Amino acid sequence: MTEPPQQHYLELSENPVQFEHASSVNNVFFDEANKQVFAVRSGGATGVVVKGPDDKSSVAFRMDDKGEVKCIKFSIGNKILAVQRTSKSVVFPDKRSLKLLKNQSINVNWYQYCPETAVILLSTTVQGNILQPFAFRNGTMSKMSKFEIELPVIPKPAKLSLSERDIAMATIYGQLYVMYLKHHSRTANSPSAEVVLYHLPREGACKKSHVLKLNTTGKFALNIVDNLVVVHHQSSQTSLIFDINLKEPDCAVNTHQPVLPARSIHPYRMPLAGPAVVPSQPPVPCQLYSSSWSVFQPDIIISASEGYLWYLQVKLHPTVNLLQDKGKLMDFLLRRRDCKMVILSVCSQILEGGVKGSLPVVATVFDKLNQVYKEYLEAEQSYTVAMESGPSRGSAAQKRPVRTQAVIDQSDMYTHVLSSFTERKEVSHKFVIAVLMEYIRSLNQHQITVQHYLYELVIKTLVQHNLFYMLHQFLQYHVLSDSKPLACLLLSLESTYPPAHQLSLDMLKRLSTANDEIVEVLLSKQQVLGALRFIRSVGGHDNVSARKFLDAARQTGDQMLFYTVFRSFQQRNQRLRGSPAFNPGENKPRIWFIFQMKPTIGGLKI
Repeated sequence: MTEPPQQHYLELSENPVQFEHASSVNNVFFDEANKQVFAVRSGGATGVVVKGPDDKSSVAFRMDDKGEVKCIKFSIGNKILAVQRTSKSVVFPDKRSLKLLKNQSINVNWYQYCPETAVILLSTTVQGNILQPFAFRNGTMSKMSKFEIELPVIPKPAKLSLSERDIAMATIYGQLYVMYLKHHSRTANSPSAEVVLYHLPREGACKKSHVLKLNTTGKFALNIVDNLVVVHHQSSQTSLIFDINLKEPDCAVNTHQPVLPARSIHPYRMPLAGPAVVPSQPPVPCQLYSSSWSVFQPDIIISASEGYLWYLQVKLHPTVNLLQDKGKLMDFLLRRRDCKMVILSVCSQILEGGVKGSLPVVATVFDKLNQVYKEYLEAEQSYTVAMESGPSRGSAAQKRPVRTQAVIDQSDMYTHVLSSFTERKEVSHKFVIAVLMEYIRSLNQHQITVQHYLYELVIKTLVQHNLFYMLHQFLQYHVLSDSKPLACLLLSLESTYPPAHQLSLDMLKRLSTANDEIVEVLLSKQQVLGALRFIRSVGGHDNVSARKFLDAARQTGDQMLFYTVFRSFQQRNQRLRGSPAFNPGENKPRIWFIFQMKPTIGGLKI
């Protein structure tokens, strides 16, 4: 019985590099530095076809047949072709010679090269477990500290015990590691195999840092995909993945179990090719974990017999249901490249239950997301400050922080999770409010300024369920931070909840930068004297437009109110300008006042 497709968290790339498969007349070579496959027919006499990851790196040419080709590679940019036909010579077509820059006298059993870091690893000594690395940079070669691979059993007499197939080099989380595939031995305490990781820094000694427990025996191969160590097990036709950063280091050497249960790579079908192929013929299944597969770092799988080069990929959606611990799941997802939408879907999934007991899980997830969010904001702020301070040694070298998909900001949460969550009828409104407040709590805890639309979501949810007492408490105890947009929202709630008007005014007063808004609110409510008293209390009476207040007083139809406001501004004019007269733009209200007041108030002349 086959597993459902969603259980496969590894897959082969949809568009592989295709080349002429290996045969008696066609030899296939792979260049790990340029990621190019060479198909050499008849020693090159009938053609060499080079296929790379893109069209620019794909070429075809012919060369003279001068014997068997042992190795063939291009330099970076395809400018120089190097062909090796014997164990001791390379052909260099440009000048047909090589220039000796530096030499080291050392006995070598085999070597490994990491093109990403330009580090070569040489196996020395009789047993082969003393490894000597060299680093290449800017045309120079430097000797790094040698180190020893701990063998499970020391053979007597001594013989080569560490082979090239047991060692791989790769960059994981920006650090270079030497990976040792340690097979079990009959005399060893542990019957299962392990992958031992040695951290190889540019400076300093190489140290054993991680042990990956495979819990089985047999033939294995290693890939690195999205900073995950993928271990392929041929006999069971399954793969395991390990994340060396998933736990905090608690000792010099950390032991890791697989992150997820063992699963096979997703089934792959290959279209038939050749002159006899009928268009309606269905693709044929690819034999996964074939003995003809060759695995290269970091994420390449080649089937020379079928003429395919695939890039191994991790599918994140299937991991969601395989990793039950949501905190651990979030740690895992946050380190992956294409994680944003999967993380947001996990957040929605956690909230779907609507159970109050899940709040601790919700809080843990929010805190993990906001920790990454905060780190990005701090890096962005540090970069901005450095740029504003002008060119200096520090700022010149500082790069703008890259916003990865792991940065889930408030807009992402609001748009993809919280706004739709608050509209769900089947979820308890108490749980909805608790979740919203938990997210705001987490933002505050990480010292991230809460955006007003989150507060608006809280208020709308409270109003929708007539929880005005809770709204009052949230505002009274400043659980919801003051802002002009929030004050305006409160004003709009006055018809539903009359105290909201005063709550809005109080908020605007506390802001101390919203005096104009407070005046407008009071005047719109025809509280003209209240507006006048407020503007005096904040020392703004001398600068405000009398016209605005007089118009508002006129619209009330209260003649005595208009007279009071009018006299107030006359007194202001007398004090400021030595005359009660208004400026030209403020004469119209005075005329209206005189005509309206003439029958009842004496002593006024037109």
